[in-house]
Amino acid sequence: MRPARVGAVSYLNARPLIWGLGARPDLFTVRVDVPSRCARLLHEGETDLGLIPAIEYLMGDYCAVPDLAIGADGPVQSVAVFTRRPIEEVQSLALDTSSRSSVALTRILATHHWKIAPRYVAAAPDLAQMLAECDAALLIGDPALEVDAAAQGLRKYDLAEAWKAMTGLPFVFAIWAGRDGAIDAGQVTALQQARAEGLAAADLIAADAVGPDPRRQQAAVSYLRDTLNYGFGARERQGLARFHHLAAELKLVPAWRPLRLFP
Repeated sequence: MRPARVGAVSYLNARPLIWGLGARPDLFTVRVDVPSRCARLLHEGETDLGLIPAIEYLMGDYCAVPDLAIGADGPVQSVAVFTRRPIEEVQSLALDTSSRSSVALTRILATHHWKIAPRYVAAAPDLAQMLAECDAALLIGDPALEVDAAAQGLRKYDLAEAWKAMTGLPFVFAIWAGRDGAIDAGQVTALQQARAEGLAAADLIAADAVGPDPRRQQAAVSYLRDTLNYGFGARERQGLARFHHLAAELKLVPAWRPLRLFP
């Protein structure tokens, strides 16, 4: 079987999943992009497998790789709404469009958890500009991790924490997905092994991502090993199904369908 064309996410949270894939050119060729572009490349057939925002699974006839995801069972730190006022008073919200999952989660939480109906504005991930135009701003990934909310006088609403409070379930932000038959069982196993190797190399990944500052390295290692959840077990699948159902109810996706897994 030819190497699978893989589209992966460029953020720190994805690095443990792709750390070892470059050493397997017999199985994979890898490119990195923001989540929304990973999804677009998969939808257009430019990649065989994508580490895509979880909501994008409903945009094509896909299977997911078993036991692998990026999620959190509580606060995630890297996906948050920032605002200078209580969330209940927010009337306009700028959305970082890098990930449709985070945008959909924000809208679901606004409707069902915070009980608000703000005006939504698509925006580039520039917090100062977003807050100049709107009451609140959604940031995801590394840009969200880098914000010192307290120093800027901001309130930070962690979306995974809010989801857990609303549902009692973990939230799944991203999954490996592709069309049926895109990868074989050996490639599935290799992806799972890459996760194990990546987490074992968290110190190296952190140093490469944040530079020589020991405190930043320690924070990055803790984020990878303690904050994030790279499993995709029964509770994670239940959380994903709940998210997909709520997204369908709000007409953020064409329709709900059950999850299929690669063998």
